[in-house]
Amino acid sequence: MPTPLAEAPAIANVVDARGSACPGPLLEAKKAIGSVKVGEVLEVLSSDPGTKDDIPVWAKKVGHQYLGFMLADGCERMFIKRGK
Repeated sequence: MPTPLAEAPAIANVVDARGSACPGPLLEAKKAIGSVKVGEVLEVLSSDPGTKDDIPVWAKKVGHQYLGFMLADGCERMFIKRGK
């Protein structure tokens, strides 16, 4: 299980997928990762509990780095560093 982060990394772009059910937040992340440069961080906001499990698996599979998550007001903030 991913560990919550104590503080957010510097963000290059944010995807707001709150209110979207699985697999919506993951699809939004896949579309948006191209909007950040290699080495930059994409933040995904999601209220779907399954996203916290899906995002790390996808990131590792396609060569990005899942940095972790933070709990926010009614959602989770997940951070992905673009790897390629």
